[in-house]
Amino acid sequence: MELYRLSGVELGREVNRGNIAPTEVIRYFADRIEERNPSLNAFTYTKIEEAMEEAESLEERLAKGEKIGPLASVPVGLKDFLPTKKGWTNSHGGVHSLIRIDNEDSVFYAAAREAGAIAVGKTNSPAFAFRGTCDNKLYGPTSTPFDTRYNSGGSSGGSAAAVADGMITIGQGSDGGGSIRIPASWCGCFGFKASVGTIPAVNRPDGWMATHPYCFDGAITRTVEDSAVVLEYMARYNPRDPLSLDHGHRNFTELMKRPLKGMKIAFTPDFGVFAVDKEVEHTVRMAAVRFREAGAVVDEDVRFNFRSSQNEMAELWCRSISVDTAIDMELWKKEGFDLVRDHREELPEEFIYWNEVALRSTIMDYRRFNEIRTEMLDAQQDVFERYDLIVSPVTVCPPVLNEKDGNTKGPLEVNGHRTEQLIGFCETFIENFTGNPAASVPAGLTSEGLPVGMQIIGKRFRDEDVLAASYSFEQIMPWSYEVPWGREI
Repeated sequence: MELYRLSGVELGREVNRGNIAPTEVIRYFADRIEERNPSLNAFTYTKIEEAMEEAESLEERLAKGEKIGPLASVPVGLKDFLPTKKGWTNSHGGVHSLIRIDNEDSVFYAAAREAGAIAVGKTNSPAFAFRGTCDNKLYGPTSTPFDTRYNSGGSSGGSAAAVADGMITIGQGSDGGGSIRIPASWCGCFGFKASVGTIPAVNRPDGWMATHPYCFDGAITRTVEDSAVVLEYMARYNPRDPLSLDHGHRNFTELMKRPLKGMKIAFTPDFGVFAVDKEVEHTVRMAAVRFREAGAVVDEDVRFNFRSSQNEMAELWCRSISVDTAIDMELWKKEGFDLVRDHREELPEEFIYWNEVALRSTIMDYRRFNEIRTEMLDAQQDVFERYDLIVSPVTVCPPVLNEKDGNTKGPLEVNGHRTEQLIGFCETFIENFTGNPAASVPAGLTSEGLPVGMQIIGKRFRDEDVLAASYSFEQIMPWSYEVPWGREI
């Protein structure tokens, strides 16, 4: 049985039925990681012996007649950014001097473990997850399995590449500007970012630190159902998160099956502000109109009333996401650790620049930040007053070539228009300012065989609408491409 072709739900079902042993599952994927990871650089390290011990424990429970959970012994990868599994280590995205022992479990890992999954290692990410590509000075770039010359997208690029290539079944993503959706797009996977308040984020000592922009934990998978299952375990009310919402238990695996008939979908190639590669626009447009096959109404080229330019909004994201990192570095200085002074060579210069901008920002700069964020909210809400969903490209360009200096960035320009290179090539960060749920679904391939992602955006707190649209599209246009799985290594 080719286990890498099974979804998480399918694999978990086989394990719970006794058709395959958990240790056999882990041994299979460990061999696959060893064989295929060198060409992609998806994992920063693995913990196979520990995973085998957990698998042996599951076998003992199964022998006693226990049901483990829907993701029994499913291999998952954890993002090597912030703490994700107590006792393991994280590098803050490939920053050597910041390697620390994880002091807590992430919401994703706790949920995956409860569902029966087993963590097998950490996956690559850029420094501080501060860009839409996956590369760093310590570990280097991660490639998309569709063509290893090209980047996987970021910041959760290691997870997406590992899932796409069948080294794991489900990968952890975190999303502060598109870091789940961007690599899902460039690796031909499904990536879902929940609504603000759906998945709790408990941060201390600052309980509001993940709100400017909103940052989310989540999953990257090959099927919508797998993401829905993970979401059911992650979407738990926690009163220690000031934004956590108590919706009660929601069965997302059933809600995703709701019909789209009569739903109104607004398609935009560019939100009126992005310059978009013509092949990307055409691919996503042709995918979007196929929602009509599910009975939805699709209006093309719906207009948005954004007054700020793409670069202004992208630079606003760079400034705002740098607030918390700048605070961290100031606090580290008080402890005698000056990251920029003593370890500058480990960091991208762009990261250093934006942290300095954040430190120099004035009260009126933050006033301007909130004004533009409000503009984004209003412009999008104007459309949601007439439509149920918004559909757009995930990125304005196909995957970019990997660089050799540990500093792969997005394109400098698209269609002759200057593009901010850290996040400006991504049509994703708007939803991190507004808190709307959004997903990336595979829309097709370019003429060079590189994947293109379609973004599906829902109204706030209507996560099930995004899942339902994604699931319907999965039935209309299945995305089990053979390109990455059949690639030579």
